[in-house]
Amino acid sequence: MNRNKVIINITIVAIILIILIPTVYNIIKTHNDRLIKVTEKRIEEAAKDCYLKDICKDNKITLKVLYDNKYLEKESNPITKEYYNEESYVLVKNNTYIFKEIKND
Repeated sequence: MNRNKVIINITIVAIILIILIPTVYNIIKTHNDRLIKVTEKRIEEAAKDCYLKDICKDNKITLKVLYDNKYLEKESNPITKEYYNEESYVLVKNNTYIFKEIKND
C-alpha cells in the first residue's frame, strides 16, 4: 500500500512538471518578445517622426542620428540591459520602418 502511494505521488508530480515547465517557458518567451517589440516600435516611430519632418533624409536612419536630433533617448535592449549600438539603424522602404540591430562587439 505504501509503495503505491509513492508511485502515485511521483506520477502526479511528473504530470504537473510536464505541464508546468513548457507553460512557464512560453509565458517568459512571449513576455520577452513583447518587450523587444515595444522597444523596436518606439525606435521605429522616432525614425518615422524624424523622416516625416525632413530632418532625417536618408532611407537608413541610425540611432546616432536620432540621438543627436533629440528624437530618442539612449535605448537599451530590455532583456540584456545593454545599450543598442549607435550604428543600428531603421530602414525606410515604401513607407515602412524596420529596425535592424547591429550587435556590439
